[in-house]
Amino acid sequence: MAPFWPLKNLIAVNPISGFEDLTFEDGLTNANAYFQQREMPVDLLHVNRESIKWLQAFFDDGQATIPMPLREKGFLRSTLMLLQFDQQIIGNDKQKIHWLKTLPDNPEAIVSETLSLLGIQYTDQQQFLTLMLTTLSGWAAHIQYRANWADAQDAKHPHPVTQTEYLAFRIVLTYLIWPNAKELLIWHRRAVEITDISSIYNNVVDNETTYRQALLKQLEAKQQVRKETRAEAQLVFCIDVRSEPFRRALESQGNYETFGFAGFFGLPVSIGNSVTGASYASCPVLLKPAYTVEEKPNCSHQSCDDGYKRLKGIKKLYQSLKYNFSTPFALVETLGLASGVWMSVRSLLPDNAASIQSAIRKSLAPDYSVTPDISSIPHRQQVSFGIGALKMMGLTENFAPLVVFCGHGSTTENNAYATALDCGACGGRHGAPNARILASILNDHEVRSEISKLGIAIPDDTIFLAAEHNTTTDEVEIYNEEMSDSFAAQVQALKQSLEFTRNENSLWRSRQMGVMTNEREASKATALRAKDWAQVRPEWGLARNASFIVGPRWLTKAINLEGRSFLHSYEWEKDIDSSSLTTILTAPMVVAQWINAQYFFSTLDNVAFGGGSKVTKNITGKIGIMQGNASDLMNGLPLQSVFKSDDEPYHNPIRLTVVVYAPKTKIGEIIMQQQILQKLFGNGWVHMICHDPKENLKYQLNRDLTWDHTNW
Repeated sequence: MAPFWPLKNLIAVNPISGFEDLTFEDGLTNANAYFQQREMPVDLLHVNRESIKWLQAFFDDGQATIPMPLREKGFLRSTLMLLQFDQQIIGNDKQKIHWLKTLPDNPEAIVSETLSLLGIQYTDQQQFLTLMLTTLSGWAAHIQYRANWADAQDAKHPHPVTQTEYLAFRIVLTYLIWPNAKELLIWHRRAVEITDISSIYNNVVDNETTYRQALLKQLEAKQQVRKETRAEAQLVFCIDVRSEPFRRALESQGNYETFGFAGFFGLPVSIGNSVTGASYASCPVLLKPAYTVEEKPNCSHQSCDDGYKRLKGIKKLYQSLKYNFSTPFALVETLGLASGVWMSVRSLLPDNAASIQSAIRKSLAPDYSVTPDISSIPHRQQVSFGIGALKMMGLTENFAPLVVFCGHGSTTENNAYATALDCGACGGRHGAPNARILASILNDHEVRSEISKLGIAIPDDTIFLAAEHNTTTDEVEIYNEEMSDSFAAQVQALKQSLEFTRNENSLWRSRQMGVMTNEREASKATALRAKDWAQVRPEWGLARNASFIVGPRWLTKAINLEGRSFLHSYEWEKDIDSSSLTTILTAPMVVAQWINAQYFFSTLDNVAFGGGSKVTKNITGKIGIMQGNASDLMNGLPLQSVFKSDDEPYHNPIRLTVVVYAPKTKIGEIIMQQQILQKLFGNGWVHMICHDPKENLKYQLNRDLTWDHTNW
């Protein structure tokens, strides 16, 4: 089972990653048989409804008025202790109550005993247990996250659970409700027999071929030569596909050079805030944070602390009155009229509502800026992070006076999927903190001196700044400007160029969303979508993503890639030991494949692999989405993220095409050393194209990991 992250930091994953050891075709076939069930047995639906009831109660993260008791005893033990009082399952059946009380403590023993009672033959047991997971796959995926991916800091759930406990719980409920559950095996065999993915697969291949041919022809026809003149400013963006059109628009504004790099900027850190108490990992989920960087408020700590506590106290009071048994009616009587007026303002005048909201928030808790305290990172490690990032992004010479690390995030209203629009490389968070940390490191004179000794000379007249690109509004906010007094004119010119870029890119994005506007009004249109609480599609996110291009910017600069390509800067001549390319292919490329697969399957079947419609969603336990009150956890993207309308897809479900500008021998050696790459390329989950600069030829990687010359 693929893991499913909670709403507070949604991470894109391949929902059928458990089948990646199989070929792509076999993976599709198994996904259809296991996850895309059309008509489940009635008794199984009953088991699922009762399972969902208990899972919601146990995993609730502060939404329920009264939390489930005994949770501190762990998932399996607490549910088994309370299950005997569930009239819908047990009734007054003393035999069932006695059986529950005499179950062994060990979950493996419970599974073994219950399989025997259900009459499941040994040869069918693995299949049956698999079906126990896949017939309620959303919750199984969330428990996979809880058990194997969430560390203690991130999970913030003191009540433990394991996958085996979940299996034991499922099989116990199944036995109590459906003693003849071995019929499930017959149902599944029928599902396998009628599974046919040939038309889907053929359609995918046709669309991939069309896209790949067009892309490679563009790369062949529109390459530019490398420019050696010094740029006015260099901006490093996340590889996210939304950066590509913005970078292209910015480069047209003047002498600007842009780079693509994973949005966490090579920093495996956690971010802490002493005022808010927030602490979270700000790096890819494939990594564990090595250091915690505290964000220090620039204002008086006490005034910031008082303001935050005041705002938090008001919010807590309102929530307690709203969800308490005795006070909701009094709350409605008191605030009903004001709430009605406020709802009307938010619906009819979202721009004004946002301004009012901001003013109220500032009056209660004045906004404060923060500065990252990088002292928690040892000096030697700062040097390592700094030089490592510069090498990975290919910025080792010809530095501009201004170098800006530009993270990204989003702003939306009333959007349960908000974190899915933020930076995946930062664990579903905003990228500005990491950008500010790297800028602070590289502005340190001692760090620069050490980096210079290691072969990268940063000019004295170069300053590093941090920024954040709001992908919903296309605004770019530049931070730590207090360090750039001598660069005021350059910074102001850059800001002006960024504003022009915002207008140009907002116009293109508006048209992609079917909004007909002009360049003058486009930025207002995108800003309004970000503030509108009724807007189900504030932006398209990473929809239509299709390729991952690794190479220097001049390779793609003259091409309109239509916001469909992840762009990672790379210069193979400088990567003598292939370490940079190895990292790119085994980390950001893998994350890009997760994103591509999530969009692929959410489009292919939005019920089985997506989130359903935002309009009809229910948030359960503050952790996930349900449709109605008895659906599985929906563990994919909502309909509005991948479809123009209910039956017209916007995203084109095709597999990721990776294009690498490097010798094929270099790429081949890396693949032969990395099992994950052998699996993804060898089983057809990802396509690989090599643009060999030594031979000036293009090659396509076959599934047997040999190369064929291609004329595309």
